[in-house]
Formats: sequence, C-alpha cells, structure tokens
Amino acid sequence: MRQVDPADLAACVVAHSRADIARAITLVESSRADHRAQASELITALTPHTGGSVRVGITGVPGAGKSTFINTMGTRLIERGHRVGVVAVDPSSRRTGGSILGDRTRMADLTASEAAFVRPSPSGRHLGGVARATRESMLILEAAGFDVIIVETVGVGQNEIAVSEMVDTFLLLTLAGAGDQLQGIKRGILELADVIAVNKADGDGEGRARVAARDLAAAMRLMLPGKDVRRPPVLTCSAQTHIGLDEVWQAVLDHRAHLEAEGSLAARRAQQQQDWMWAMVDAHLEDAVRHTPSVRTHRDQLEAAVRAGELSAVEAADRILAMYAADLRAGP
Repeated sequence: MRQVDPADLAACVVAHSRADIARAITLVESSRADHRAQASELITALTPHTGGSVRVGITGVPGAGKSTFINTMGTRLIERGHRVGVVAVDPSSRRTGGSILGDRTRMADLTASEAAFVRPSPSGRHLGGVARATRESMLILEAAGFDVIIVETVGVGQNEIAVSEMVDTFLLLTLAGAGDQLQGIKRGILELADVIAVNKADGDGEGRARVAARDLAAAMRLMLPGKDVRRPPVLTCSAQTHIGLDEVWQAVLDHRAHLEAEGSLAARRAQQQQDWMWAMVDAHLEDAVRHTPSVRTHRDQLEAAVRAGELSAVEAADRILAMYAADLRAGP
C-alpha cells in the first residue's frame, strides 16, 4: 500500500470517493505499525462526520439466508433513497490469514449499486480484530455518507458478541425445518437479539416458519418474564418473495425509536466507545508482546515446546510475559 496522507484520505472519503473508501478500509485492516498510526489519524479526522447512520448487526444460523436477506433488504432501502454500507465479518484462516470472502457473490445487486458499498472484513486471529477493523470500517462508511450500516456475521459464535457491542440493533435471522430450531440457537445469542426474524417463510415453508416464530416467541417469554419487559419481536419473512421484509425493517426502526425515547441510544453508543477503547488496548498489548525482541527470539521455540507437550501453555505464557516485562525494563 502506497504512502497515505490521513488528512487527504479523510477528505476523499467524505467526498464519497469509492476508491478512497476502499483504501481507507484497507488501511484500518492493516496490522503494520506505521499503518496503525496512519489509521488512528484517519479515524480521528473522520469522527466528526460519523454517528448519523442506523447501525444494524445481522447474525443467524448457517443456511438462514443472511446474505440474500441483506441483498434484498438493502436493495429495497436504496429504492427508498437510502445509501447502504455492508461490512461482512469473514472468518480468517488461522494458517494463511486468508478469509472466505464469499458474500459479495451473494450480494450481487448491492455490489453493483453506486448507492451501496459491500466490504468483507476478515476477523483476524482474535476478537480484537473484529472490534478494530469492523468498527473502523463502519465509521469510514458512515463518514462517506452511508446512512444505513449493516454488519453481517458468519454463523452463531463469539464474533456475534463483539458485533452486538458496536451496533444499535441486533437482528437474529433464523429458519424453520432444520430439526429443532431452538436447539440450534444458543441462549446467549437470543439474549443479544433485539429483533428476531424467521426467514424462508414462503411456499411449503410458510407454515413451518410460523410455527418456528411461535416457538421462539414462547421461548422469549420464558427467558424474559414480566409485563414491563421489552421482548424482541419475532417475525416471519422471505428474502426470495420479499414478504415480511418491510415489517422486519420497521421492527428495526421501532427498536431504535424505543432506544431514543428512553434516552438509551446515546448511552449505548457511549458504552460502545468505552468497550472499543479497551478492545484497542487489548489488541495493542497483544501486538506489543508478540513483537518485543525477546519474545520474537524465543517464540518459535516456546510454541514448539508447547505443541510437543514439553511445556504447559501456562508455563509458556508466564515466560512470555516475563520476557516482555524484562524488555520493558531494559528500555529501547
């Protein structure tokens, strides 16, 4: 990546230059120290232009049709005058660092639209990668004028927790007809959901989808008892026939309106800023430990000893931290 002037790049992002939006996201995804410093300057310059979008996280069980749903929903929103940015959190290979990056092929309509920007976001080796690259990509898209930001996660797992902590509304997309659907959804994910939609409610699947929605609604009543407790609405929809999509989007808007009415939207975003701060601290500390001279020198040897069973993970971690502390005391 060629040398970047963060101020110039920020100006180009705000001016809606698609090529520079892509360059900016590539910059914030980089783990190089010089790129991280430039990325920090870039985000600082863009921050005054952020905060005005509707931020929605979408997760779901495998096969729920998340990418097709986002493609169809995003297209409908564009037809209504919105500009839609999509960040698809993609699981990275722990061996090569590469990621699947298949969502663009399932979001062909959005990818081809000038009013949309679809960007796969490799999750990296840990949740800090999600918290850093994904959140910063969201801010870049907001600064570029996209007023709806959708973050898609793959599967149901730890990444969902990280994403739920950076959006306003978290939508769980599920489906019927895959055995006992309640068994396929972890309680923790249900607790994160602000809106639940059973997809593929069309043709022969419509009846099963309604049964699944009824079962999920009953599960939410058990999980969140009490008359004054807000429970996530459980809806049915079909990304193929477009049935129910307007109702799902209205539920997203209703949840946002609920947050604004009770004054918790600003509080939620403030808490997210605090969480982001500590996520950044964690990520930077890990990078610092990995790149300290003593750790770089002995890392391969320690990893080999752990794999061979000659050294426990606890002992190896203690040695790494001790080397890091010694390097800090020694100074530059």
